Amino acid sequence: MIFVRKSEDRGAANHGWLDTKHTFSFADYRDPRFMGFSALRVINEDKVAPGQGFPTHPHRDMEIVTYILEGALEHKDSMGTGSIIQPGEIQRMSAGTGVTHSEFNASKTKKVHLLQIWIEPNQKKLPPSYEQKKISPDGTLILIAGPEAGANNVIIHQDARIFLARLKKGTSATHRPRSQRKAWVQVARGSLLLNGKSLHQGDGAAISEEEVVSLSTPDEAAEALVFDLP
Repeated sequence: MIFVRKSEDRGAANHGWLDTKHTFSFADYRDPRFMGFSALRVINEDKVAPGQGFPTHPHRDMEIVTYILEGALEHKDSMGTGSIIQPGEIQRMSAGTGVTHSEFNASKTKKVHLLQIWIEPNQKKLPPSYEQKKISPDGTLILIAGPEAGANNVIIHQDARIFLARLKKGTSATHRPRSQRKAWVQVARGSLLLNGKSLHQGDGAAISEEEVVSLSTPDEAAEALVFDLP
């Protein structure tokens, strides 16, 4: 079963400095039909103006994953972490018992375009922690977040995995969820076919009771995140 969540149906807000789209209910956007999917709670697509950003604010008991599509994001938090997150990297912050942080566009001239993802942890009141890694430049389906340590992935405290699908025009990738697992596909760039269904930039798809998640790009290159969920 595949349900397509079209880009234009997402929640949206434009604050001038921030143009944001919400796949699931978030902030002032609330839709009881879209409160999350399995352990996946938030996918926000944010475009932040030069020199602008999110002032210091708190989080608790959430795995927060940031993936940069364009530009660079400056991160600071109450754990003493300070970093610049750029395309080709993945960042994870476990809020656990409580953390405050800020995120600002690191450029004074160019916007930053990112996906911010929240995943509910499988255990509450964990110690807050932070991790950032470079993603391998090779491969069409790359694990970038999961419960086990790996060369290219950050660790999340949930039996969930995030794969990055990088597909050139005319290529394909396949993921086989374990029995009774669910999946979500979020298209970050371009267009693709998901088990024969057409998806475009900003579209998402909830997948259940499918033995195979098949992605192909007959018309153009595409980039997508594939979530394997409990």
